[in-house]
Amino acid sequence: MDLTAISAPGKVLLAGGYLVVDRAYTGLVFGLSARIHVLVKPLPLPQTLSRDVHINHILVRSPQFTDAEWRYGFKALDDDAGVDIVALKGDSDSDAPRNKFVETALAYVLSYIIARPSSHIAPVAIIILADDDYYSQSETSSRCSDNESSQFQNFNVTLGEVHKTGLGSSAALVTAITAAMLAHYIPESYGGIRSDAWKNRVHNLAQAAHSTAQGKVGSGFDVAAAVFGSCIYKRFTPEILEALGSLGTKGFTKRLQRTVDDDVAEIRWDAQIKASSARMPAGLRLVMCDVDCGSETPSMVRKVFAWRRDNPDEALLLWETLQRGNEDLAAELERLSVDSGTVSSFQDLATTILTIRSLVREMSNKANVPIEPQVQTELLDACTRVPGVVGGVVPGAGGFDALALLIEDREEAFKNLSSFLDGYKATSLVGGGPRIGKARLLGAKQEMRGLVSESQAVYKGWI
Repeated sequence: MDLTAISAPGKVLLAGGYLVVDRAYTGLVFGLSARIHVLVKPLPLPQTLSRDVHINHILVRSPQFTDAEWRYGFKALDDDAGVDIVALKGDSDSDAPRNKFVETALAYVLSYIIARPSSHIAPVAIIILADDDYYSQSETSSRCSDNESSQFQNFNVTLGEVHKTGLGSSAALVTAITAAMLAHYIPESYGGIRSDAWKNRVHNLAQAAHSTAQGKVGSGFDVAAAVFGSCIYKRFTPEILEALGSLGTKGFTKRLQRTVDDDVAEIRWDAQIKASSARMPAGLRLVMCDVDCGSETPSMVRKVFAWRRDNPDEALLLWETLQRGNEDLAAELERLSVDSGTVSSFQDLATTILTIRSLVREMSNKANVPIEPQVQTELLDACTRVPGVVGGVVPGAGGFDALALLIEDREEAFKNLSSFLDGYKATSLVGGGPRIGKARLLGAKQEMRGLVSESQAVYKGWI
């Protein structure tokens, strides 16, 4: 079986939420050991559908969930306008809702592939698997019956019934689909999947697809981490993707190819992705605390930037102060990495984290957006009092996603925190919004690697 398997990590934006959307600022982002896996394998020749129409098709399955199967037809549009993806019923009984991230990723990667001379896109089956930490666990979760040692859980619910933990599943999904499809159809291009040239193209193509699926909101730090791993990130100039135009417009295929290949002389990719600058010192560990809730990031970003637009002077002062705090955090992690700091040396790091949190709460109050909601403040403060916990933040855009905590890399510290969370009950009510559920530590920790080509053996019982 010609199986291509690629995994991409989740992410946590430890510092730089909201700022990272503006190219004047940076974000400190860590990849996570929780990964999205995408497997691509050939399907038989095109099937005959109703009205005796023959059409190439793609079968997408997410077997950890019930009713998670989609069939798509695809065809090249006239006028070099890209590839059209059409949802098909076929012989599937699945009532799964449409997935814009899957569909957009497929449309963009296939549009890029057909731009190559003599390209041929044969039908494929795509299997999507997620490590446990992407979703809050429920009583219905179980291990794969065909492989009890599998790292993947069967959640036994529909996708609409599960809470995401906020680890960047959409960016990891789009990136893994993009990488797996390119590796499957054009495996030897640009020096192969371990080359910088190949990763740069995956990055550029995934950025275009994810930005479109997300409604043109965001900086792309999550895609950068999915491709390259932990890094300090400065976003690309937004006009790069604005000049690309929309799928379905005349000449889109050629524009997409030139944009992904960085062959547009007027405007070149200028994202700064410094993988060597994101450090996690010995003796320290990044862990995630799930609160079984979740946030709508795009709407929060729009509200914060509306406040910034209406209050430019006040926002500029706050943004600049936050940027200095974020740079101090990265510098302190770098210093500790070089000095191999002891437990006593984490005090400056703890103080820096508290300063950043104070500034984030100020932004939250001024913009009237729950970046660090009161229930999260109480939980963070309580966690920080647990022996072995250095500090923590509500990462990224904030809200009710999983918390990021820096703890001493000792089993005792992990157990102390886990035991505390087992008995934790929130005291604050969330006015008009969600309230946090059961808090628990996820198994994910910081991960320096980005894309990984995986062995078929990892997926026993799922393929």
